[in-house]
Amino acid sequence: MKLHRTCDGVQRRDMLKAGALTVGGLTLAGYNQLAAAGQIQSGRAERAIFIELPGGPSHMDTFDLKPDAPDTVRGTFNPIATNVPGIQISEHLPKLAQCMDKFVILRGVSHTLAAHRLGQEYVNTGSKPIPALEYPSLGAVLSKERPSDPNIPDAVAVPRASHGPGFLGIRYASLETNSSPSFGQPYSVRGISMPGGIGVDEVKRRQGLLKKLDRRFAELEKNEQLLDGLGRFGDQAYSMITSSRAREAFDISKEPESFARQFGEESFGQSCLLALRLVESGVRLVSVQLGGWDTHTDNFTKLRDNNLPKLDAGLSGLLNGLAQRGLLESTAVYVTGEFGRTPKINSRSSEGGRDHYPRCMFMLMAGGGINGGQVIGESDDTASGPRHEGISPDDVVASFYHNLGIDPTLEYESSTGRPITLVRDGKIIQQLFS
Repeated sequence: MKLHRTCDGVQRRDMLKAGALTVGGLTLAGYNQLAAAGQIQSGRAERAIFIELPGGPSHMDTFDLKPDAPDTVRGTFNPIATNVPGIQISEHLPKLAQCMDKFVILRGVSHTLAAHRLGQEYVNTGSKPIPALEYPSLGAVLSKERPSDPNIPDAVAVPRASHGPGFLGIRYASLETNSSPSFGQPYSVRGISMPGGIGVDEVKRRQGLLKKLDRRFAELEKNEQLLDGLGRFGDQAYSMITSSRAREAFDISKEPESFARQFGEESFGQSCLLALRLVESGVRLVSVQLGGWDTHTDNFTKLRDNNLPKLDAGLSGLLNGLAQRGLLESTAVYVTGEFGRTPKINSRSSEGGRDHYPRCMFMLMAGGGINGGQVIGESDDTASGPRHEGISPDDVVASFYHNLGIDPTLEYESSTGRPITLVRDGKIIQQLFS
């Protein structure tokens, strides 16, 4: 598995209708009043796919181009029309342009955290990171609030989770695959496949011995949360190993080649195919990573020749595939990096690059009760900031949870008894559902 290292030293693994709406948010009470009046659709997603773009993709070269800006800002890419009149995106995203009707572009998303790790935690949780508390990831919350079949993991990260379960505890951590699938090849995950010819009877015998040992150690240990979490992982691993349903869900080679090929042959696209199979089998949330967006140098070459073709094939395949399987209306999709890139092109390389820029970025959302084919929010003439009121990560995550039928104002209690609101400052973005 190829590694990506961002500039702060953190490793990343291959890891409205036409025009723009003004940004608006509602409190949960206000939103519910409109929903009750039939003016806004209620969220109806049952599962979710979270696409992370670690490194921070350039908004100006992807979904928020400014062709009339000065040359020092606009870059070398041109906009192209999409299948929704009036909406344009980068010329290097032609497949996504043809399924624009299936997703929403959020422009003018803005925050203040320019460090990779902090920004990543923020978009993963909808709450600004603080030293005294670690908020739970999207997968951890869905694992707690919408547990799935015992034979299927609640949350899966392909290849790894960028953020953990936080104060909810290890029992709600995602299953990490630690690898990505390849086109046309059987795929297995350690703990689900049985290497070396080990049979199910042998696994059951070993599991009986482990349970006896666990009971003995439990008498000696006092850390109930840790024991509970580890015990849950052990039970789940056992259930998954002995479940043909779980093993088959991970095997993308069972897909017809005609269906799999629309995702592209790169590992990211095949990871999106795996995500589709997993949510179809009952997994509540699958996170998929496509790294390499930290383009301080050679921004345009890296995007044109590598990142944008991979994103275009994989994400368009996912959206189209979900629709073809009848899953898009029940699967919430959320795509984001941790921040955008500077509008002004730097001179660090012959063609220049773009640096960290949290004041303006894009996010994408689709599925469930979200109405595709929209642009919500707007940036100014140079994509330096929101033209009007900005959208915050808090608002986006609150809307994501609402789409899944989870109250974003839900209150949890930490291990010390401290009350914690799931998304304290987020407002539901009403236009997503109207």
